Amino acid sequence: MRQAVLNLEESMIRQVANAGMGRSDVLKFWFGESDEVTPAFIREAAAASLQQGETFYTHNLGLPELREAIARYSTGLRSEGAAPIGAERIAVTSGGVNALMLAVQALVDAGDEVVAVTPVWPNLTAQPAIMGAVVRCVSLRPVAGQWQLDMEELLAAVTPKTRLLIINAPNNPTGWTLTRDEQQVILAHCRRTGTWILADEVYERLYFEATPNGCAPSFLDVASPEDRLIVAHSFSKSFLMTGWRLGWLVMPPSATPHMGKLVEFNTSCAPVFVQRAGLVAIERTADVTPRLVSHLKTCRDTLIPLLQAVPGVQVATPRGGMYAFFRLEDQERFGDSLETAKRLVVEAGLGLAPGNAFMVHPAPEAEGWLRWCFASQDVARLGQGVERLRRWLAL
Repeated sequence: MRQAVLNLEESMIRQVANAGMGRSDVLKFWFGESDEVTPAFIREAAAASLQQGETFYTHNLGLPELREAIARYSTGLRSEGAAPIGAERIAVTSGGVNALMLAVQALVDAGDEVVAVTPVWPNLTAQPAIMGAVVRCVSLRPVAGQWQLDMEELLAAVTPKTRLLIINAPNNPTGWTLTRDEQQVILAHCRRTGTWILADEVYERLYFEATPNGCAPSFLDVASPEDRLIVAHSFSKSFLMTGWRLGWLVMPPSATPHMGKLVEFNTSCAPVFVQRAGLVAIERTADVTPRLVSHLKTCRDTLIPLLQAVPGVQVATPRGGMYAFFRLEDQERFGDSLETAKRLVVEAGLGLAPGNAFMVHPAPEAEGWLRWCFASQDVARLGQGVERLRRWLAL
């Protein structure tokens, strides 16, 4: 077994979930998904495809009609003056995780330097490490519970030696989101250094600020088609399709044929019946995403004030995503956030994700922090969870 694989850490979120397995009394907010089932018309599209016998291989890059639909969808979200996105820039993947791994495989050699903005979903730092890259982190800094980027620190970290910059915005777990101006500064800097950008924008539509196009700022709004930019997306979050494993990449047109070769050697293609479901989801996005975003905003606006009212809890309102990332102020009392999360499961029946799951260790910035996924179909569960946290803190 390769040493890079042996060095991989077990998912801390899974460790917490394992502590609650078999307990029906635990309120589970640890995983990054809604507890709402995929809409019926999406499921029916997959069932119809199976009934029609669509169980064979298809094009490595995805069904042409799905690629066209994704291109139209993505172009429709762009700001005024942005370059339109054609199907020749789209690769359909077997999930957002697969999309990100494909991008890293395409760009990173062993020994390359990769810079990642953290806290971040751990796969984003593990994937280049698996490829043998040297991963350097630039941490967001919490200011009154709100995480912020030190742009000077980031630009200083990205040099001509940096092969790849990885940024997830809106961010999991913090909800931090890049501004359009920040994206332009980062893109201009990476053009000068020759650095590729891998932008994880899977939470693009789960954005709660008012914008003309109903989504968070995207690097696709400011980049040209041949910029060294790959953007990863997923059907999981905005279409309630986490278990379907369907995603896509947007890349320079010259890179797409080579990405098709990588897809061949990874998965060959995404299943046709899953792609049919994705096609219907994209075509009927107005029947899914706006309602979902409205509900998530209600969830956020319910949970955050309740948490802010709990003594000893520090939390700011996230601009995007589906998470409250909050800090327990008495860190000496609680110590390691993984152990704190495990204790909350056992002692309070509350399932949250530990903050240090989202940092490359050692990472003192993450200690005392916990992530709460507020994508709950029943909003009342959020209040019940806060009450359990309040009682536990009072012990």
